[in-house]
Amino acid sequence: MTEQPPQEFDKDTMPFVAPCRQLNPLAPFRWLGKGIRDFSRAPRASLVYGVVMAAIMAIVVLMAWVYGSHWFMLAMLGGFVFIAPLSCIGLYAISAQIERGQQPSMARSLRAAFRRHIGNEMVFTLVLLIIFMVWARAAVMLSIFIPTGSSLEPKDLVTYLGVGTVVGAIFAAVTFSASAFSLPMIMHRDVDSITAIVTSINAVLRNKLAMIVWLALILAGLLIGMVTAFVGLIVILPVIGYAAWHGYLETIDASDFPRHNIGITATPRSHP
Repeated sequence: MTEQPPQEFDKDTMPFVAPCRQLNPLAPFRWLGKGIRDFSRAPRASLVYGVVMAAIMAIVVLMAWVYGSHWFMLAMLGGFVFIAPLSCIGLYAISAQIERGQQPSMARSLRAAFRRHIGNEMVFTLVLLIIFMVWARAAVMLSIFIPTGSSLEPKDLVTYLGVGTVVGAIFAAVTFSASAFSLPMIMHRDVDSITAIVTSINAVLRNKLAMIVWLALILAGLLIGMVTAFVGLIVILPVIGYAAWHGYLETIDASDFPRHNIGITATPRSHP
């Protein structure tokens, strides 16, 4: 197959936000199916990634439990839901290679991904890190106001739980909306962090039901991983990462931006 010349793009005429498609609320289940398929096509790299990430999560949670508090541990667990895209960069690159019909390589993917996108990835990481640290600190501060004593009334506990839920939901909604599709877009197309983040927020707001289902699936997967003493995460985390990549491809129409050739060593198949 002859290699096609690269498509020309005028950066001065590129849109500020990539358009998104309207999703069926059950679309995330299809993403999971594609994620499982990618896992089966790259089992070795997927398992290596899963073991490393599951071990890191277990160590962080153990340290939070031993040296912090139960509330801080819960905040750390919740935070993994929203900083997970940062840890899935290699998985996005593997899915991109599978999409092109190549033999996937985690090492080659990571080298290409970080070499080409390190600036945007660092900006994105810094933004999420600041939000997560503020969120974790807020969770610890709220624990100070846990109602105690013999005169404790149910309404006091309800009030505390209600305030904590609202505060956590605000941080979670902002972070999840900003990160849902932005990193896959940065990996896939030549865009800056701001364009990718705004595109992600716009897509989430326009597909609220589908994204609620997607978030529920992520939470369910993490819960299963915790119940199985982090062993289940060895498979669940890679599948979620691959599914997120396919969710991006199905949701965001980024054809107006030039495409990156992530980890390409052979002639790729054409793809819109």
